[in-house]
Amino acid sequence: MNIILSILILGAIILIHELGHFLMAKVCGIGVVEFSLGMGPRLFSVEMGETRYSIKAFPFGGSCAMLGEDEEADEESAFGNKSVWARIAVVAGGPVFNFILAFFLAMILVGVSGGYTVPEVLGVEEGFPAKEAGLLPGDVITHVNGRSIHSYRDFTTYVFTHPGKELKLTWKREGEDGKKEKLSASVTPVLTENGQQLIGVQFQPGIEPADTLLELMRQSVYEVQFWIRYVFDTFYMMFHGAVSVDDISGPVGIVSTIDQTVDEASQAGAGAVAMTLVNFGVLLSANLGVMNLIPFPALDGGRLFFLFLEALRGKPVDQEKEAMIHTAGMALLLAFMVFILFNDVRKLF
Repeated sequence: MNIILSILILGAIILIHELGHFLMAKVCGIGVVEFSLGMGPRLFSVEMGETRYSIKAFPFGGSCAMLGEDEEADEESAFGNKSVWARIAVVAGGPVFNFILAFFLAMILVGVSGGYTVPEVLGVEEGFPAKEAGLLPGDVITHVNGRSIHSYRDFTTYVFTHPGKELKLTWKREGEDGKKEKLSASVTPVLTENGQQLIGVQFQPGIEPADTLLELMRQSVYEVQFWIRYVFDTFYMMFHGAVSVDDISGPVGIVSTIDQTVDEASQAGAGAVAMTLVNFGVLLSANLGVMNLIPFPALDGGRLFFLFLEALRGKPVDQEKEAMIHTAGMALLLAFMVFILFNDVRKLF
């Protein structure tokens, strides 16, 4: 059942992505040949207007095939015959819908938890850089290396994903007169025997209530922001040799991780399982949105690159050359996906 739930979650997130393309295509007057729920052979389909709506055998993802998307077409409603800004809106619609989904799931997550954590210092340990830098209990860390910090998880994750990096900290301190002053200092984390990067601070464990709709929405944005940043932090770790390609998981690895995490959460009841699945939904939807915006051929980001280039030049890139680049990019992506799939299966055994 956990595996089925995991597959359905992944499928729903990909389907929302395709729904973004579909709705924007309809708004922009672009013909949609087929919109599919699932992949593989058709189990059921019905034609309504110009569009075939299909349910396919494998409940994983979906697709939105538009008229003239990858070939020339004379019809006015063809993708290639619309303005460059209409095409940009359609291509960007998928990732944008992923971010919207992540935001609404984050609202559920923050709302059910009742609030959010703050990066307020509870204690400072002797012999660590934080003590030498002058941090005191009650201080609230606001920035690290220019990045805004909204929860202590933001801070600890940044330290973890940037091992050995000097940290310029900015924090707020409330004076005796009630006024807040801004302080800053640079520290270098200490590597402990068990491989942790520490500066010697403990954070307040309490939760601040998100007691207004505006605060709930703001904290939900921060939740999505956290996972978007985490994608780029992971790339940073890869480029600096802190993680290898073997540490990356594909669909099989993701399903396996969800399965294990749900098993652990099930001991705390159905509510904990539901929130675990919602948390994975935020993570995966934000991740898919970011990954699709990377300007790599065959991805939405690659298509957007050529469309913005067309907008700047005032004329499109030669369609055959662009198609060749996207085909090469798709071949590389498929090869990478096969490698990741093999790696996932290898790790299972």
